[in-house]
Amino acid sequence: MDAYETILTCDFSVQRRELSALAGLSADDWERAYLRIMPALTDGRLSKAEGFEEILRESGSGGHQAPAGLARAMADRDRELLLANARLFPDTVPFLQRLRARGIKIAIVSNCTENTRPLLSRLGVDALADVVALSCEVGAAKPAAEIFRYALDRLGVAAESAVFVDDQPDFCTGGTAAGLRAVRIARNGIDGAASGTPVVRSLTEVEAWFEG
Repeated sequence: MDAYETILTCDFSVQRRELSALAGLSADDWERAYLRIMPALTDGRLSKAEGFEEILRESGSGGHQAPAGLARAMADRDRELLLANARLFPDTVPFLQRLRARGIKIAIVSNCTENTRPLLSRLGVDALADVVALSCEVGAAKPAAEIFRYALDRLGVAAESAVFVDDQPDFCTGGTAAGLRAVRIARNGIDGAASGTPVVRSLTEVEAWFEG
């Protein structure tokens, strides 16, 4: 299953606001710069400090040079804000505990940056999963088949025996292409029927997929 907006949520606007101010950029300029480096952050080619250094270097093309250590300080603050502003959905821990009690293996498969593993540890959900497959560590991101195969191999589970839960239609499609049964979770009432993927509104509804 996915992490963000599936088992947990975070208000990333706090990070955008604080980090753009530290970089001396407008929120819009920061967002555009961050989106440019996000693929490299997601598959682990860049660390957060390296990515922020790149943004600062590009934004200083007019002669302004960022203070030494600013990128590292921004990366540290980014991690602090993620840990402070993320929370689990109320149904997450009971759902994971019920699956474990039934002997069902669990993998968390997330497109994310380096700060997600300490977040999952802080929230206690890494201990409830058999495998944590993070794109920044695997070097491949959903919807690519590689990250699904990575998780399945470590679970020791065949794709056709697995159910994948994600809030993103494209990632559900990627899971289906990799041979898994995909279910889209739409917690805020978003209509997901058009994607062709079955839709649930809570993790509790996912349990029915393990019956029989």
